[in-house]
Amino acid sequence: MATLGDVAARAGVSISAVSRVLSNHPSARVSEATRQRIMDAARELRYRPNFAGRALKSARTQVIGLVVPDLTNALFTELMHGAEAEASARGYTVLLGRSDDVRPGGDVIARLIGEGRVDGMVVQLGDAVPPAGLKDLLDMPAPVILLNTAYRDHVGSVVLDDRTGARLAAEHLIGLGHRRVALANGLRRSYTAQKRRLGFKDAVSAAGLSWPGSYETRLGYTPENGRAALRSLMSLPEKPTGIVVANVNAAVGVLAEARSLGIRIPEDLSIVAVHDSWTAENTWPPLTTVKMPFHTMGRVAVRAVINRIDTGETTDEVITDPAPVLVVRESTAPPQTR
Repeated sequence: MATLGDVAARAGVSISAVSRVLSNHPSARVSEATRQRIMDAARELRYRPNFAGRALKSARTQVIGLVVPDLTNALFTELMHGAEAEASARGYTVLLGRSDDVRPGGDVIARLIGEGRVDGMVVQLGDAVPPAGLKDLLDMPAPVILLNTAYRDHVGSVVLDDRTGARLAAEHLIGLGHRRVALANGLRRSYTAQKRRLGFKDAVSAAGLSWPGSYETRLGYTPENGRAALRSLMSLPEKPTGIVVANVNAAVGVLAEARSLGIRIPEDLSIVAVHDSWTAENTWPPLTTVKMPFHTMGRVAVRAVINRIDTGETTDEVITDPAPVLVVRESTAPPQTR
């Protein structure tokens, strides 16, 4: 196995220069040509850093924990890719975990931080996480950046522009001519559901449409929640002709229940979902969605936690660039005249 000395000899520089360049240390004041020569030598010799030795020297593991509610959820694929890309560029590794453990008495995350196995955490909470579990997490000594949620007395979050995303979804249906537009939303306590509700209301109000309370469900983001939401909305005396579903996973459930009820999509009912994923284009019909910048959010969150580790500074950030984008597929169409 190649050593720092081997790389230094191949590049014709000192061992300390190699160490600083390969660790991206700010004191590495070398020319771009020298930096490239070191990188080329390391690649040619297949040099791999000794992370155990580096951790002992710096009291860091160079590992960031990324915790999400469900590792099998297609929505988090781009988030993970973005986080891994940013971490790799900064010399860190990402350790994945599930936020089911963020609960009173859960000890996996506490051990990761308490035993010094990670330098910081990026956490996307599930709706079922109780406030006590979140407080325990935020009281830990390592820096924590929250995804898609805000918590009082805690600075350090990265959120998407959910309000704009839901507004675009509702505007699409209204632009097609729908006047009875419903919202299949997340749970009442959900931060993202609250923001998406505001965006939906922005579009409905701007169009001068009435929005009775019965035209909103607040059941959650799972396919089962989507099924229940559709049953509730389609039992109304005056049925909606278009539904904004606040999460693409719930929208998959809406489509499945529509088939069970004999509702044709989009002939009888148009559906547009917030968030896009590979599942959305492989349903039948393919789902119209609003694509949110999960990849960018993953990068920004890892950047934020590393900045907190390095400088102690932290901020709350809303991802507005790139902006949410409407992706029109076959689940939406103008309402049929009767």
